[in-house]
Amino acid sequence: MSKALSKQELHNLAMNHVGKDLEQRGFEFVAINSELKRHPQFVCIDKNAQYFFVCVKAVILPENPNNYDVIWMETFKDHARSNAAKVLYAGVGLGNPKGEELPIYLNEEYLIEYNGIQLIETHLN
Repeated sequence: MSKALSKQELHNLAMNHVGKDLEQRGFEFVAINSELKRHPQFVCIDKNAQYFFVCVKAVILPENPNNYDVIWMETFKDHARSNAAKVLYAGVGLGNPKGEELPIYLNEEYLIEYNGIQLIETHLN
């Protein structure tokens, strides 16, 4: 019998996709936190030694992975500003190709909607 992925496992799957994207973009990882509801998930630096706080959010399709809690993001942006870091957001939508109502199972195919990393402007608002 197939095992449905837990919320933590879905989050880890999303983090794996985002981590590979960050690596391909040339970021160096300073810290990684895969615990649910702990932010940022990645602390990275670029080739210019600029720090980035990366927030990863996994959602179940058809929910839009590009949407985030704007009010919560303001507190996160404050935290980034106080650490001279920029904020990146990566929303990842995951789903079962056999139907929206079905869970995502371990070691089985899944749908992914990932539109890349969004820079969140910390000086706005």
